[in-house]
Amino acid sequence: MIFQAAPLSGAFTVGLEKRGDDRGFFARAFCQNEFAQQELVSNFVQVNNSLSAKKGTLRGLHYQLPPHAEVKVVRCVRGALWDVILDLRPGSSSFGQWFGAELNEDNRLSMYVPKGFAHAFLTLADDTEALYMVSEFYAPETERGIRWNDPRFAIEWPIEPTVISPKDSTWPEFDHAFHGVGHFGGR
Repeated sequence: MIFQAAPLSGAFTVGLEKRGDDRGFFARAFCQNEFAQQELVSNFVQVNNSLSAKKGTLRGLHYQLPPHAEVKVVRCVRGALWDVILDLRPGSSSFGQWFGAELNEDNRLSMYVPKGFAHAFLTLADDTEALYMVSEFYAPETERGIRWNDPRFAIEWPIEPTVISPKDSTWPEFDHAFHGVGHFGGR
């Protein structure tokens, strides 16, 4: 596996180290030992699968508060998406900063999203499918979100979102009290 540090503290893109021959290739998409060697969370409790039928579908920005704060490892298995993470960890050198990367079926990259980060993606093709591992079970009472176009963060989306759920379109702008900032810690 190829771990590339993102410009935000504790976040990574993870690529495949392919071993190929005339049949194709073999690669690990996840290895508990290799994640642990990078001092990353390596215990996951769920694997989620989402399909977005239309290009321009935006999902996010989502996260959970402690004690259910979660690490995510997100991969696009069909189509293409713009994956965005936003650091909400107080005291972090990258607090309030975002990072985006294209994940697609050809580059096979994954995004490692640490605890305390909000996460979203915007599909760049019809019928885009994402597969992601999470380190905590979904807990609706600690779920939070930030409006995708909050001017405080000025996230640069490669295309204008055209499909957004009612829930995601009504998340509030960032507010310390609602978003529970001050409670995150760890990778």
